Amino acid sequence: MACVHDHSCEDHDCSSNWSLYKHIDLSKVSALNEATPGSVKYVFKAWEDRLNSSGDHLESNEGDPELLVFIPFTSDVKIKGISIVGGADGTSPSKMRAFINRDGIDFSDVQSMQAVQEWDLVENMQGELEYQTRYSKFQGVANITLHFPDNFGGDTTKIHYIGFKGEATQLKRDAVVNIVYEIMPNPSDHKTRAESSGGFSHVE
Repeated sequence: MACVHDHSCEDHDCSSNWSLYKHIDLSKVSALNEATPGSVKYVFKAWEDRLNSSGDHLESNEGDPELLVFIPFTSDVKIKGISIVGGADGTSPSKMRAFINRDGIDFSDVQSMQAVQEWDLVENMQGELEYQTRYSKFQGVANITLHFPDNFGGDTTKIHYIGFKGEATQLKRDAVVNIVYEIMPNPSDHKTRAESSGGFSHVE
């Protein structure tokens, strides 16, 4: 299901709504079947920069349009919508499948696995479409894998932008908060009233 914006993004500040960009762990993003290793990182950018490709994009190998993109987040997120800006001349992806919280899956895995949701895509050159998720199924997302099995007839699949709309938790998923409980107090850490003022003190 796709939703076309019915307002001016400049007036309504869509960039603030596509806030999950800053929660993507870019250092761990990866893609299978990318023609240029590491090029997948170029497709994640702020909403207002979605059409600024600067020649950098994700492209599949010649004659094989299939792409598999793994996106981890720095905190658990809730994903409401996904935006994809593909290439011209039939190189845009024509279908998208999503898998949640599955590490290390490859093309053979996605063929046998049930996707959380699938979308039929259109050629969205201006980034005006938002593909809505079944929101209840996209809660507590630590990572998402997007499978693009085919395109609109091009020899390769090109993607210039991938954006996520949603909410993120405040705490980083990998952060560990250490709380130290004092079982046996160290007397030197507890200066008593007897030591400081000569009065009676009892420390338990």
